[in-house]
Amino acid sequence: MKVGLLVRIEAKPEFADEVAAMLRGAQELAEQEEGTVAWFSFRENANTFGVFDTFEDEQGREAHLAGRIAAALGEAAKTKLSAPPVIAPIDLLGAKVS
Repeated sequence: MKVGLLVRIEAKPEFADEVAAMLRGAQELAEQEEGTVAWFSFRENANTFGVFDTFEDEQGREAHLAGRIAAALGEAAKTKLSAPPVIAPIDLLGAKVS
């Protein structure tokens, strides 16, 4: 794993449970992506969520950004999020996987 994405998602309070369900359901989509090595979704507090995912190369990352999860997140941003998702590309410096 060489590159990744760190995404911060801020839901409108009335849609927080729907955003949580959407992220839980996105795991199945992530499992279907050949270029996605690891994918995690998480809840930081009542309205703040995130996604952390890793890829072997830039091609995998770009394919993910053009995929179904990103499209669903873009749709949710129109009505269920208080701000557009903050998507930060990152370079991985180290990893421990059991």
